[in-house]
Amino acid sequence: MTPLRLAPRLLRVAAILLKYHLDELVDGAHLFRPLKLVRPFFPKLPADARGLPRGARLRLAMTELGPIFVKAGQVLSTRRDLVPADVADELALLQDQVPPFPGGEARAIIERELKAPVTTLFGSFDEVPLASASIAQVHAATLHDGREVVVKVLRPGIDKRIARDIDLLHSLGELAQRWHPNADKIRPLEVVAEVEKMLDNELDLQREGASASLLRRNFASGIDLYVPEVIWELSTERALTLERVRGVSADDIAAIDAAGLDRKHLAEKGVRLFYEQVFRDNFFHADAHPGNIWVDTARIDEPRFIALDFGIMGSLPEADQYWLAENFIALFERDYARIAQLHVAAGWMPSTIRLDELEAAVRTVCEPYFTRPLSQISIAELVVKLFQTARRFELTLQPQLILLQKTLLNIEGVGRMLDPEIDIWAVAHPVLRRILRERYSVRATLRDVRRRLPEWIHTAPRVPELVRDALRQVASGERREVADPRALLLAQDEARRTRRLLAFGMLGSSLFICAALVGTLAPRGMWPAVVAAVLGVVSFSAGWPRRNA
Repeated sequence: MTPLRLAPRLLRVAAILLKYHLDELVDGAHLFRPLKLVRPFFPKLPADARGLPRGARLRLAMTELGPIFVKAGQVLSTRRDLVPADVADELALLQDQVPPFPGGEARAIIERELKAPVTTLFGSFDEVPLASASIAQVHAATLHDGREVVVKVLRPGIDKRIARDIDLLHSLGELAQRWHPNADKIRPLEVVAEVEKMLDNELDLQREGASASLLRRNFASGIDLYVPEVIWELSTERALTLERVRGVSADDIAAIDAAGLDRKHLAEKGVRLFYEQVFRDNFFHADAHPGNIWVDTARIDEPRFIALDFGIMGSLPEADQYWLAENFIALFERDYARIAQLHVAAGWMPSTIRLDELEAAVRTVCEPYFTRPLSQISIAELVVKLFQTARRFELTLQPQLILLQKTLLNIEGVGRMLDPEIDIWAVAHPVLRRILRERYSVRATLRDVRRRLPEWIHTAPRVPELVRDALRQVASGERREVADPRALLLAQDEARRTRRLLAFGMLGSSLFICAALVGTLAPRGMWPAVVAAVLGVVSFSAGWPRRNA
């Protein structure tokens, strides 16, 4: 039930939607329909909104509703599986810019957080902000050693304001869930939960600093991507100090050309960086629009990107990362049957669906694209359409995959702005192949086995006891609930593979040790060492997990 205290604010939301002639949104919540009777008394459609499509009018309405609704619109722009493309494109243009709060308040927050006067902490501090957004604003400063930094400070009272606005969004979500005819497809409460999670993350600047630090470590060379250093001794949950960097926005083509940079080379580098972040490091910048991705114009021979704003980062569960990579490879190779099989094997779809029907649906989406030159095919657009088609087959995706989809759209957009003729497929395919070859190579697997072997050895003696206890409980009727048969079979299969890998891995390791000892102690009679080594290889091969098609 919506609290009465929120009623005036809910009515204001409905009034602004009507003001911008967004009748379908008011109709969706039947509770607001009577407001349409008083529309003649509303002001006329603003001049800047006349003749605009619905997506543009919704963008203007959300801007007028305030910063939290701007955040909600930005989240909705990523949900192209739920929102029409024309609306998503407009919502992606929402800018999170609000008037700054006084620099004196920023100074007071920093001194309270860092427990020292600003003059003690910094060599200089500029109270005029460099940038201001709904959550925080940024000030320039210098350290006592002369290094230039920026200090990001949370707005005073932002916690309470966000909590109040989230209550309002929850009420709107509940109304839409109850009354909207397409609530099962839109899933408004899930969208509200995503907004709430995003805002919670952005309210913790220490978390943002940790994300920046990890991304910087992943690209420590700084050749392709530069990430500013976090000054940890001057950072807390409400104030974050970073090295100051300089560059131009990735969509400022005039400035990039004036600097004499090779835009084609830069565009290809941007695509490679995306696949390296996702599939090599499993940690990617999930808000990679041009405002957060700059170009370093000082490096002409080897241009590079500069990353900013690390409030929204993404990663995937290891299993999803593998299945997604295999799906991309199958897509590059037009293996539609493989795509269908992978969707089921990944658990994204129920095993009861007909693979031939799913394969036909995938082919129907993909084939029209492949009639174009590869340089004109958008991987991101194709992935979005595949997800939309797969929803008919009960597709269930984690929020991280939706975040990844949005990031792919952003990266492709930046790449095509820099080089309209870029062949993204030609750039992405070999990079993904190389990463998968390195990530799932024999050496990498042996390294993983070596890391997990102590844990397996520690657990192995308890396996018979655990199995005996489980059988005893089933026999005595203590465990009457039966797990999902498919999940049980998968668990049994995984346990069988683990035991096989453990047994043959230990045997292979023993044989390799024997080979090394024989080779060292009896160097003249090397054939026993060679035999032992060959048997070790055979043992590892026998226990090697078979990949399911």
